[in-house]
Amino acid sequence: MLTILLFTGMATAQNGADSEQEIKTLLENRDKEIKELLGPEGTEYSEEQRAQLKEIINGIIDFRKMAEETLEETYDTISKEKQEEFVQLFSTIIRDNSLNKLDIYRAQVRYKTIEVKDSSAYVETLAQLDDVRTPVYYDMVHKDNEWFITDIIIDDVSTIGSYNRQFQRIIKRKGFESLMESLRKRAAKA
Repeated sequence: MLTILLFTGMATAQNGADSEQEIKTLLENRDKEIKELLGPEGTEYSEEQRAQLKEIINGIIDFRKMAEETLEETYDTISKEKQEEFVQLFSTIIRDNSLNKLDIYRAQVRYKTIEVKDSSAYVETLAQLDDVRTPVYYDMVHKDNEWFITDIIIDDVSTIGSYNRQFQRIIKRKGFESLMESLRKRAAKA
């Protein structure tokens, strides 16, 4: 019995270490792809390059999970069609915002901590651009045999938390349909 417990504990620790390395490799490869596509500072980007950057930057983000968390309990009260539309609008806006300041992706990234627990992970990094150091944290989830980002926290500001405050304020003042109308207009500009 003791042998089985020891083996199980060792296997769990090994799986955790494997997952930590898998996450680090995923994020490092993503960072490398982005930097290669960015090229030297001052580069002008074609629409094709911008589309590629948008896909690489956002390709490992679980927009559905982020969208659900920004709406909290409101998400479960709306129809499946509204849920789908909300996720689509939300992801369009986030994807578009990801290209606003491309220079931030030139930062050198140091991976400080990767903690894996079951199918969740927390990643602590330090991004340095010129003389500015910025802590960046990722909440991640493992699903469909892949790791996805579910929240990004930059300088102690959570992406989910920030959108949650904005969305909840609009919902309380004007209702959910007003929020959707606002998101439709923002997404149309993207």
